[in-house]
Amino acid sequence: MTPTEDYAVMNKIKQALQRFMMGRYGTDKLNTWILGAGLVLCIVSMFIHFAPVNWALTTCSYALMFLAIFRTLSRNTYKRYRENRRFLMILDRFKDREHRYFDCPKCRQPVRVPRGKGKIMITCPKCREKFQKKT
Repeated sequence: MTPTEDYAVMNKIKQALQRFMMGRYGTDKLNTWILGAGLVLCIVSMFIHFAPVNWALTTCSYALMFLAIFRTLSRNTYKRYRENRRFLMILDRFKDREHRYFDCPKCRQPVRVPRGKGKIMITCPKCREKFQKKT
């Protein structure tokens, strides 16, 4: 094969993959974390020589990797987007050291308040419910 023919074949493969992925979700931050956790479990399972634990870790790592592939190839993009948004909100809560998050007891709206203020009355911005929490 000449270099020109190689390029044409590679171009056809690229176009076929693009057509296959059209309408599918693809990857996101949650997929990256799921794949990373699967990889870590796989590596840890290589160093565990107790058979039941090794089997459990290997099975969990394969399940996580399968889940990541499923999410990547999923056509239900709205549901995958919501899952990723929820994950990013939880991740942001862990990163935010200056605020506490509470859920409104009436409407379940998350409310962010500054840390270290003692007991305060919190007013929900959505339903105007007032509740007291310690920050």
